[in-house]
Amino acid sequence: MFQFTGKTALVTGGTSGIGRAVAEALAAAGATVIAAGLPADGALPPGIRTENLDVTDTTAISDLFSATPELHILVNAAGIIRRDEEFDPAVFERVLDVNLTGTMRLCTAARPHLASTRGCIVNVASMLSFFGGARVPAYSASKGGVAQLTRSLALAWAVDGIRVNAVAPGWIATPLTAALHGDAARSAQLLGRTALGRWGRPEEIAGPVLFLCSEYASFMTGAVVPVDGGYSAA
Repeated sequence: MFQFTGKTALVTGGTSGIGRAVAEALAAAGATVIAAGLPADGALPPGIRTENLDVTDTTAISDLFSATPELHILVNAAGIIRRDEEFDPAVFERVLDVNLTGTMRLCTAARPHLASTRGCIVNVASMLSFFGGARVPAYSASKGGVAQLTRSLALAWAVDGIRVNAVAPGWIATPLTAALHGDAARSAQLLGRTALGRWGRPEEIAGPVLFLCSEYASFMTGAVVPVDGGYSAA
């Protein structure tokens, strides 16, 4: 359905979880992919170049873009969560620095490249962009910020031909949610509100991301698309 031959894509958080699924899907669709993040847990498929990247390190980001002469797609999937610890202001600040400011750092660094190719950005928000999270105030605040950042950059950079959209995943089985996925009682509570009655898979987020990167979505910008099995509809 989607063809990205000749396109170069950078996926932050691309070595695990949702980011890895997106990187693999883009590569399978023909893109040259850079998966930037923590060291990968196992080899990624051919066609994916891995780079260690701390999204709070401005110098490292600059160096990465200097080594990437052309870019068509940026997917910001890097993120952290610190359940119950985020009420500590230092931890709160760290989570926002990675999830929200890190996204902004990558977007601004990518802008000249994407303007020259009339490329696109897809940010990974969350259903907690719309709801509060009693145990994760920083994560919720950061993802709310990602949604608003997406809308703001879409307006600001339309003049450059850059489309900026986001997906808002629901309960997806990844290393980030392993503690909840492994808790039978909590998992049952979460799935009780999820219309499809199951945890999502990372590749089920990759499909909507590829759509937003494709020409099929050429008239979409500023959208934050829920991909949550119906959780937000309940």
